Amino acid sequence: MSNAMIYVGIAIGVLGMAGAITYGTQNQQNYIPDDAVLAPATEQGAFSSESGLGAKLNKEQWHADPFADEAAAIRAQAGK
Repeated sequence: MSNAMIYVGIAIGVLGMAGAITYGTQNQQNYIPDDAVLAPATEQGAFSSESGLGAKLNKEQWHADPFADEAAAIRAQAGK
């Protein structure tokens, strides 16, 4: 009897969490304005790691390196 109560409690908890997640997702989708504009990184897509074990990342091609000039000067001094 006690094992059955534990399983029922777990099932009720899982269903409750699923309901809360579903409600939250639907609630957030209701608040996206019709004139919303996507960020540049989302328009460029995403990529996964080649091994398949890493995270899925945005390409972020629009991001400029703020230290590119300094890095080029240091590489020139080092002779690389």
